[in-house]
Amino acid sequence: MEELAKSMVELCVRNTVLEDFHAGRYPQSRAGDYSDVRVVTPDGEIPWNDLSRISDEEMKTLMIEVVDRVFTYLSFPEVLGAIPGGRTWDRPKLDAALMKTVQRRAGQAAKPSSTD
Repeated sequence: MEELAKSMVELCVRNTVLEDFHAGRYPQSRAGDYSDVRVVTPDGEIPWNDLSRISDEEMKTLMIEVVDRVFTYLSFPEVLGAIPGGRTWDRPKLDAALMKTVQRRAGQAAKPSSTD
C-alpha cells in the first residue's frame, strides 16, 4: 500500500497544474518565518503569512484535474500502480486528522440506529 500511495500521489497530484502553481520565484526571509515578507498590491501590502497562495479558480482547476486523474488511476490500477512513484519520499503514514474521521464513521457504523 505504501508504494501504491506514493505512485498514486505522484501520478495524480504532483504531476498536475500544481507544478505550474509551484513554478516561479519564491521569496527569501531573513527572519526565517516570513514575517519580514510582504506582497505589494494596488490595494496595499499583504503580509506573506496572510497571503492566499492559490486563487479559488486555481483551486477549482486543481481539484478537477486531481479527481479526473484519481478516477483514471483507479480505473486502471493494474497498469498505473506498477509505475513506481516517490522513490525518495518518506514512508507514508496514516494521517491523524483523516483517522479521526475514520474512527468517527466506524463508530457510527457500529452503533445501532434509533430506528432498529
